[in-house]
Amino acid sequence: MFDNASESTANNTLGSVEKAFTILEQLRRSGTIGVSELATALEIPKSTIHIYLQTLRKQGFVVQDDGEYALSYRFLEYGGEHRNRSRLYEVARPEVDKLASETGEVANLGIEENGLRVLLYKSEGPEAIHDNAPIGEYAHMHWTALGKAMLAHYPTSRVESIIDTHGLPRANEHTITDADELVTELEDIRERGYSVEDQDRRHGVLTIAAPIVDRQSDEVISSVSVSGPKNHLDDHDRFDELVAAVKKAANVIELRYSHY
Repeated sequence: MFDNASESTANNTLGSVEKAFTILEQLRRSGTIGVSELATALEIPKSTIHIYLQTLRKQGFVVQDDGEYALSYRFLEYGGEHRNRSRLYEVARPEVDKLASETGEVANLGIEENGLRVLLYKSEGPEAIHDNAPIGEYAHMHWTALGKAMLAHYPTSRVESIIDTHGLPRANEHTITDADELVTELEDIRERGYSVEDQDRRHGVLTIAAPIVDRQSDEVISSVSVSGPKNHLDDHDRFDELVAAVKKAANVIELRYSHY
């Protein structure tokens, strides 16, 4: 997978840094893993893997236990501090908590970064079914209601750029994988003011989302949603109630973000 070329690669990046992050990514996927298994998975010599792991451990980004390695919570510290500096997070968090409390479902706040949906915050209502999606999770935009709510209000050129970069991979049989079909759905979302994730990514899960707009620039900066079991949220009256609640939360967040 990696050769012994110099530090500088053809695309003006540092090979050693790329290798370090490839190792970290494999640790993220594996949870805990030994040196031999990691070397085999990445096709990197054990001696090289060991040096990288010891360096990362010394810097506090990797922990070692009984011969196996895992990511440390240092990443949580970095991500938490970065998120806490976000004005959007500051003004949206109370409304996401309120949305979860009032609906009893899981409420979510998402942003787009590098063409992917990032789960910035979530809050679980008192009767919510547990949602395993971790804070900070990246996902394809077309898989999620949060992502589609933002895509629907992006310029066509930006949507096309995201598709060119990330494609339209399939999560399951309900996922839209055709660009023309996605464009049609985004037009519908724009007209009705909310998006729906109807098992697009996870079986049995339905999510309703609305975009959050910076009213000074008129640009979509985020989206908010509620998620729950499809058989519970799909009831007509319940669905309409949730759409209204999500739109109201988005509206309040917009006002607070743009004017306070």
